[in-house]
Amino acid sequence: MTLSIFEIASLLLVLSGIFGWLNHVVLKLPHTIGLLVMALLASIILLIMEKIFPALGITDTLQSAIAQIDFNATVMEGMLAFLLFAGALHVDFSYLRTQAWAIGLMASIGVITSTFIVGFGLFFLAPIIGFEIPLIWALVFGALISPTDPVAVLSLLKSINVPHALEAKIAGESLFNDGVGVVVFAIMVTIATSQAGAEVTAMQIAELFVVEAIGGAVLGLITGWIAYKAMSTMDEHMLEILLSVGIVAATYAIALRLHLSGPIAVVVAGLLIGNRGAKLAMSDHTRDTMFGFWELIDEILNSVLFLLIGLEVLVIALDPSFAWLAVLTIPLVLSARLIAVSIPILTLSLRQTFTAGAIPVLTWGGLRGGISVALVLSLPDIPEKPVLLACTYAVVLFSIIVQGLTVKRVVNATVDPTLI
Repeated sequence: MTLSIFEIASLLLVLSGIFGWLNHVVLKLPHTIGLLVMALLASIILLIMEKIFPALGITDTLQSAIAQIDFNATVMEGMLAFLLFAGALHVDFSYLRTQAWAIGLMASIGVITSTFIVGFGLFFLAPIIGFEIPLIWALVFGALISPTDPVAVLSLLKSINVPHALEAKIAGESLFNDGVGVVVFAIMVTIATSQAGAEVTAMQIAELFVVEAIGGAVLGLITGWIAYKAMSTMDEHMLEILLSVGIVAATYAIALRLHLSGPIAVVVAGLLIGNRGAKLAMSDHTRDTMFGFWELIDEILNSVLFLLIGLEVLVIALDPSFAWLAVLTIPLVLSARLIAVSIPILTLSLRQTFTAGAIPVLTWGGLRGGISVALVLSLPDIPEKPVLLACTYAVVLFSIIVQGLTVKRVVNATVDPTLI
């Protein structure tokens, strides 16, 4: 049965509401984590029921609906723009500025370091388990799993208390490293899929990286400044909210058309409007209404995204034979994250003081989420795709559920409580 876009959207919103209520009443987990757990449990139960009672057809109907959703396009070309803008809007730029070097190094050198550690690690680990993964596709996996997911991370920060300096590092890195990670992923895929007679040169790689990342930031500055100047000429909260929605959509669409980094562009625009715009171009009423609107958008899209991650289990084929490699990938990714965080922090600690416990909190709090799933689903139909998908899903589920539910304990164990 083919469902319309409205019917699919209605189904997702209804399930988000039902699962959210059940989580609030029964599980009492943080909202987004609870939705993911509920959706995952529902998917597993439905798959078991389908095996026992194949004549029911319930699973087939839901699988048909979920299969119609292009997860990659939905996240990377739809939800992500609004989620990143909503996240950046609420981030205090003054805190980001004080941690600029740490954020910049973790979001660039850290992502690249993690990409190669995970890539080479998977390349050497896979044959031990009985799989052969070419080095370039192992590096592709390293690129898609290395950036922390800003949606998951910013959602996590709502439920824990950390010192402002540490919160700025966590939030700032997550907002910018996904843009860098997507660029690194695109470079790796380009190399992996290039023909023997059309090798990609180092200059082309550098040009792609600079144009996408810096070009995205410049675009975000331009569109954010236009929105800021327009808002400064009026005091109409509904019109200013409408303008902010239009700016997000236009910025991301232009970035995609010009092959610039859309994530970086909307983050920069969001930081500009949420800080300079909120202080100098909005009345108190407009600012409160604007922030409340985007908080609601953030909550709705977050709910649907985490629900989708859990429901995707219904339509992706996860071979049980991949289980051991998928499980072993988790400590590999965590180890790479530890090294990628430690190098910038320890280097910068020679000149500045960091919050005690910064490295363990940044390591354990670096959640992976929908962006990694979207990227792995966007891969061409290569023989290695199913195993890379299984490894990605294992890391993402462990990250959101286990790390997400225990990071508060890590904070309490490693951070001085008088600083919180």
